[in-house]
Amino acid sequence: MIQGTGSHVGKTVMVAALCRIFAQDGHRVAPFKAQNMALNSYVTWDGKEIGRAQAVQAQAAGIIPTVLMNPILIKPNTDTSAQVIVMGIPIGDIDAREYGKNRAELMPVIADAYAQLSKDYDVVIIEGAGSPAEINLRDRDIVNMDVAEMANAPVLLVGDIDNGGVFAWFVGTLQLLSPDERDRVCGFIINKFRGDRDLLQSGLDFLERKTGKKVFGVIPYFRDIAIPEEDSLQGRLKRGVVKKDDVCVRVGILELPHISNFTDFDPLDAEPDVRVQYMSRPEELSGIDALIIPGTKNTIGDLEYLYEFGFAERVCQLALRGATIIGICGGYQMLGQRIEDPHCTESAREAIQGLGLLDVETLLAKEKTTLQVEGMCVLNGTRVHGYEIHHGETILQGRAEPFFTAVRRQDVDCSTPRSHAHDGARTADGKIWGTTIHALFENFAFRRAVIDDLRRAKGLTPRSDATDVWNLDQEYNKLAELVRAHLDLDAVGALLRK
Repeated sequence: MIQGTGSHVGKTVMVAALCRIFAQDGHRVAPFKAQNMALNSYVTWDGKEIGRAQAVQAQAAGIIPTVLMNPILIKPNTDTSAQVIVMGIPIGDIDAREYGKNRAELMPVIADAYAQLSKDYDVVIIEGAGSPAEINLRDRDIVNMDVAEMANAPVLLVGDIDNGGVFAWFVGTLQLLSPDERDRVCGFIINKFRGDRDLLQSGLDFLERKTGKKVFGVIPYFRDIAIPEEDSLQGRLKRGVVKKDDVCVRVGILELPHISNFTDFDPLDAEPDVRVQYMSRPEELSGIDALIIPGTKNTIGDLEYLYEFGFAERVCQLALRGATIIGICGGYQMLGQRIEDPHCTESAREAIQGLGLLDVETLLAKEKTTLQVEGMCVLNGTRVHGYEIHHGETILQGRAEPFFTAVRRQDVDCSTPRSHAHDGARTADGKIWGTTIHALFENFAFRRAVIDDLRRAKGLTPRSDATDVWNLDQEYNKLAELVRAHLDLDAVGALLRK
């Protein structure tokens, strides 16, 4: 099991690396995270919803993601409430104070999922959450030490040295664990190290003497490996805007308070002729060629935010100047005329006027749509594959035209005349469009078609030498190579053989 001294220290990436390494070495390996609190989610082949991180880790292992890998998913609506998803199906919203009372019901679900997974695989790499030393949450924790005990798993503790204080983090974490929990921790992995490792050696020696536990590795900080983030923009914002050739298109993405599935845009960011920037202030919405309003877990609340802080006016000004405006899922709903939420599914407000840039209206419902979908873009004829995660239905009105023709939704063939279906909407000139489909830009032909349209709009010719730069398989191999070089895999293997 990989646990951490805190959030964002590298647990998710380390599990992905180990999944790829063990798969390369011929083992059947799977990831497992008992409970994930994340707004980045993924729809499995059978229409179940899990954390995006476990889907990434499964892909690194070369296997199909399933709900067994993440039996409990929590998607925050506000600072104090969240939607709870059990075995891929939403069971309702719950207050943070009340959630801890469900521990007795949830632990058997977790145990059953792990038991099924461990029957099918040689190795299961378990990921913790946050820190195991959150003493105020100890009695309700169902993702860290209780899971390690359930699986009888040895624990490696990951710490982020780039933020400073990593030795205090390690020692302090151990001090706040019970004696049994402390014994379960076998050693440490220092992550995100920059500089001369020899200068670190005295600290490593001290840590091992102080704790009696081994440092299993020191993983260098990297910028050249693109692994989708679990649930925070902070990592990529900290890295800053990657320098690119001036001959490129600029794409702005609104940094919504409840932004979800922002990994949708990683493939765009990987393109050499696209400069992606997340925008948190209205004045930043200038000089861009396209604006994307991303998905959100609280569509009405985030639309209120756009009105309150001056984003809505700027977005409409961009549209009047002929910029391309794109809405994905909740962002698509915001582009319409009106959003109604009669059941208060996502917020306390029952209705709100949209930005009015697309002639569609959205009616939110209690039931959630989660399915994989294939479609064809009406404008450029490219085929896409992605997934939908949304409440309710967005209905086209008189002036709107569909953006996608659906070919298949989950197991339903939509290509015959009697089952003809559409997704999304667009203006007649195609400058403004939206869709419910996530992961669109992972489709190379569609991605390049959108980029080439933006290039033409600013007087640039489409790139004739464009190749598919979004290759996660290649990135997992690069990650595995890096970790192999800096982690004592013999010692890790010895833990598994105990």
